[in-house]
Amino acid sequence: MYLTCGLIGLPAAGKTTIYNLLTGSLAQTSAFLSGKADTNVGTAKVPDERVDFLAGLYRPRKTTYAMIQFSDVPGLGYGSSREKKTGNQFLNAVRSADMLIHVVRAFCNPELPHVESSINPFRDIETISTELLFADMEIIERKISRLKGSKRTNKEEAFELLLMEKCLRTLEDELPIGDLDLDDNEKLALKSYGFLTEKPMLIVINTDERQFKTLTFPFKEEVERYAVSRNLPLLEICGQLEMEIGMLPLEERGVFLADLGVNRSGIDRLARLAYDYLGLFSFFTVGEDEVRAWTIPKGTKARQAAGKVHSDMERGFIKAEVVKYRDLVESGSMAGIKERGLYRLEGKEYLVEDGDIINFRFNV
Repeated sequence: MYLTCGLIGLPAAGKTTIYNLLTGSLAQTSAFLSGKADTNVGTAKVPDERVDFLAGLYRPRKTTYAMIQFSDVPGLGYGSSREKKTGNQFLNAVRSADMLIHVVRAFCNPELPHVESSINPFRDIETISTELLFADMEIIERKISRLKGSKRTNKEEAFELLLMEKCLRTLEDELPIGDLDLDDNEKLALKSYGFLTEKPMLIVINTDERQFKTLTFPFKEEVERYAVSRNLPLLEICGQLEMEIGMLPLEERGVFLADLGVNRSGIDRLARLAYDYLGLFSFFTVGEDEVRAWTIPKGTKARQAAGKVHSDMERGFIKAEVVKYRDLVESGSMAGIKERGLYRLEGKEYLVEDGDIINFRFNV
């Protein structure tokens, strides 16, 4: 499985441009403005020089990078959470996402007027935040009404009612459900709802070239204070220009990215920020058949990591043969690793680390 992200924002914020940049797609950027309400869905390879190195070393028949799936949905404006058409389609498309990416417009384009007739990223962030609160509130109020209207209430329903009322109070205080201190049972009970304000969020400021190079955009201080207060990662991307650079031959992209003042692509920068924020990292399996990156959360033990590769490996786990990526680079080969005594056998309780190269011993 891979990380799934929903791109949200106001109409004409550049969501589809960012989507094209991240996925290498050619989705029509004006489609939503012309009334199209379908969601664009695409995947992006997470750039990783470690996979590149391992593929060069093993020359496998197949190389598989970590992947992120992006859903680009219709623009959400004031009142969208209470609409029955586009608003609901938007909500349904992102409720199953692991993370929301709020694309916020900072660029000015007279040929593409802002829906509010002025550029104010801070205002736009608050508008979307309010809509997400309203959307979750509506679901919770309906659920509370059904639970209170039930003639008989069992233990599970009584627990759920108390939890829904707890969430509603938080939303009425204009705070996201994600701010609540919930125990494991409460978190499990909320999982099926896909509440939008419970999801991690990353803010992408979509700038023009001048703004990106000068590191300025309207209301930047207010936006940065908001992001810090809510513990939200913030990333500036020059969407239109980076999308155009991404369409160039690979060997030409570096020069143009350097002119922008960056040395990594938009998907690379976003993936690194998202992985760090969510506490995710990659371990690797290698061989002549395939070199592959596997995405797992920090704190994953060896037996659980084996289950990512195949359920049989978790069920019949014996040992994990572990090599550190940096050790392999310095040694040049697995033979060199063994000569230097850097080959390790770990048990099921071993905490997998970023960059581990693992071969799982198992028997079923």
